Amino acid sequence: MSKLVIGSYEEFAAYDGKDLGTSDYLKITQDQINLFADATLDHQWIHTDPERAKTESPFKSTIAHGYLTLSVLPYLWEQIAEFHNVKMLVNYGIDKLKFMEAVRVDSEVRLHAKVNSIMNLRGITKAQLDVTLEIKDSKKPALTATLIFLYHFE
Repeated sequence: MSKLVIGSYEEFAAYDGKDLGTSDYLKITQDQINLFADATLDHQWIHTDPERAKTESPFKSTIAHGYLTLSVLPYLWEQIAEFHNVKMLVNYGIDKLKFMEAVRVDSEVRLHAKVNSIMNLRGITKAQLDVTLEIKDSKKPALTATLIFLYHFE
């Protein structure tokens, strides 16, 4: 599927209630996990100690921080839709976030997005997207959520 190109509220509103597609897969590496641990000061061994995780973790490997998996959503969203004529984009909120499955090191994840609703708030586009972060070769997703963005189109 090719990337959607959206340049106005009207173009975005045409997708209200529709499935927007799926990103490419992104591999979650131990280096990414370690850098995230450094940035967030969360060095819990289930994320950063591969040797201990092999023997003591029920996952038998390190796992990505839940918030790391959440933090890659904007990157993956940009693979699904490209926005033009936007002077500012604001992350407004996240509703109904559920972490469903741990993301083991070296797993690949991808984003699937559907428009839940689009509203025009005095010239600002409020978009609510129902998203699923899928894990390659897993029946359960890493997470599900409703992302809320405010797009300030020119």
